[in-house]
Amino acid sequence: MSAGLYTQLLDLACGAFLLAAVLVLWGRELAAIVRVFALQGVALAAVGLLLGAHEARWDLILVALAVGVLRAGVLPYLIRRALAVSAADRGSDEVRETQPLVNVAASLLTAALLTLLAYAVARPLTELNPTPATRALPVGLAVVLIGFFVLVTRRRALAQVVGFLLLDNGITATAFLATSGVPVIVELGVSFDVLLAVLVLQILTTRVREAFGTTDIDDLRELHD
Repeated sequence: MSAGLYTQLLDLACGAFLLAAVLVLWGRELAAIVRVFALQGVALAAVGLLLGAHEARWDLILVALAVGVLRAGVLPYLIRRALAVSAADRGSDEVRETQPLVNVAASLLTAALLTLLAYAVARPLTELNPTPATRALPVGLAVVLIGFFVLVTRRRALAQVVGFLLLDNGITATAFLATSGVPVIVELGVSFDVLLAVLVLQILTTRVREAFGTTDIDDLRELHD
């Protein structure tokens, strides 16, 4: 693979990765948000595969494939299954983010500002070693910030789970781009920890819905008060 083609493909994968995070802010249907998250998992795996192929590192390619299976396959499947249960039990109101704490227009503007902030923060790092990978480093940081923003502004529990997973995807992308990946055992260990966390959150969300009839955070807060 030539250097020019590698740079173009890496920029394309990183652009798709960041775009998916922005589309999560734009969406209201949780099923559509989960599909976008799955596409982001594909883009994340592509970033790792491109880095591994460029550097001829089979360990990095293995990590990227494992990340792709988990982030684009297993985790979206678990969330979709939880959504199916919600739709069967409570109807369409439970599978839509009807009233986020920040509206769509303001969320998109915030995403743009967070992306600019990520580029400003990462600029000293990219200047130290201006390779194609390090120049794309702000994308990973931007997705971390956007994931945290989703986590604190969404009211549905499953939407907050997606925000947590976006944050984790951003951290993984930052590790890929900043250090050309992490050891296989470390990444697999972290991935299984994330899988366990999602399973626990899915069970907890189901129990909360069965007990209180909703997973809206504001409604649950009113019940607590």
